[in-house]
Amino acid sequence: MTTHTTASASTHASPRPIPADFRLGVATAAYQIEGATHRDGRADSIWDAFCRIPGAVVGGDSGERACEHYDRYRDDVALMRELGVQVYRFSTSWARVQPDGRTANATGLDFYSRLVDDLLDAGITPWLTLYHWDLPQALQDAGGWPARDTALRFADYAADVHAVLGDRVTNWTSLNEPWCSAFLGYLSGEHAPGIQNPQASLDAAHHLLLGHGLATQRLRALDPALSLGITLNMTVADPVDPQDADDVDAARRIDAQHNRLFLDPIFRGAYPADLLADLDARGLHLPVLDGDLATIATPIDALGINYYHGDAVSARPPAEAPLSSAAPSERVKLSPFPAGEGIFTHPRGLPVTAMEWEVQPEGLTRLLVRIDEEYARPAGVTLYVTENGAAYTDEVGPDGSVDDVERAEFLRLHLDAILDAIEQGVNVKGYFYWSLMDNFEWAWGYDKRFGLVRVDYETQVRTVKASGRLYQAAIAARSVPPTAD
Repeated sequence: MTTHTTASASTHASPRPIPADFRLGVATAAYQIEGATHRDGRADSIWDAFCRIPGAVVGGDSGERACEHYDRYRDDVALMRELGVQVYRFSTSWARVQPDGRTANATGLDFYSRLVDDLLDAGITPWLTLYHWDLPQALQDAGGWPARDTALRFADYAADVHAVLGDRVTNWTSLNEPWCSAFLGYLSGEHAPGIQNPQASLDAAHHLLLGHGLATQRLRALDPALSLGITLNMTVADPVDPQDADDVDAARRIDAQHNRLFLDPIFRGAYPADLLADLDARGLHLPVLDGDLATIATPIDALGINYYHGDAVSARPPAEAPLSSAAPSERVKLSPFPAGEGIFTHPRGLPVTAMEWEVQPEGLTRLLVRIDEEYARPAGVTLYVTENGAAYTDEVGPDGSVDDVERAEFLRLHLDAILDAIEQGVNVKGYFYWSLMDNFEWAWGYDKRFGLVRVDYETQVRTVKASGRLYQAAIAARSVPPTAD
């Protein structure tokens, strides 16, 4: 029996104060909200091409229209101002900024310049992510992330964005969730570009990290005062039976392939020895050249942690149906772990979201404590929870309202979990709910909704949900509401 089966963070009967220097924000990504995929010079990204593959995305959906944020961004900034968010984490579209992956598109950059101006006018701090999965298709045609040259192109792209926005944006994230880009994109086939090749996925992972290092160096040279970082999606892997050596090893392998594959080279300048041994036993390797690891380990200021749930893993399959995190698209999908054979995820009886993701806020506390102690604090790096959210089946009332009590409670529980970590001395300074509004949810299409704001995809009308109002109240009061009875 697994040792961690509680969904609860701390309980409290009165509002729980949020530290004055802790920033509360929301997050989005370009392809998921912007639309206008072929306007003003923007060319295909890998997601535009992937969405055209029959069966790749639930419902045959695409981001072609999405939330029309490209045209409605001023309304969306006004919404954020109404909610009182302090920081907006957004991504620039590489395919809009450099449609061919090389040449800057002034019109595309001007969109982000206007967005940044509106955010600053509204008193909202812009937090820019350079890459949230929308590689220009032109670069995929030249080899994509498995090709070393893409890392070099990424540094040039970073410089082009900085040339226009660097005078007003101080918080820069290189990559969002490189694990997903590498292993969902080049191994499982669930995400764009839909490749299913174990060695290609490892080539991609290394070159994503190399691109991060090169872009960090380029931006640091352009302006030493910038706050630079990367965002990683991480899990807490628990053995189903902590007394069983095989289950303990299954948890070790998931931790190595999901977390330490990225943490160790960034913070320690080396890939984990146990991971390299696991890969070598399968005839796989990471394509490291001289100097690469030093580049990847270029010092950063901030580490973003994206957390949705943990995993209870075993060397044996579960007696009941396993939970699946993959979208039910028609394409056959592989395991996203290159050394993941013989590892099975077990349900723990926890509440689950509409994605069948377990609700496990105490896992966030444990993750923050671990990352702070083992990696961030020794390096002087500040932690931020850059994504955390939940999809539920929202019901729209007769008056158009959405009383999403489950999402509101999910939000409250995870804010409590962060405060638990802060009380244990963790240097975490911000929380960004995913997402500001319902949007294109990658291979799930428009089938799942994560937003604090409901989007009617036919009319594009935005409606703040009950969860959004709870967040608005928490921001205004600088406190987490009491535990529900």
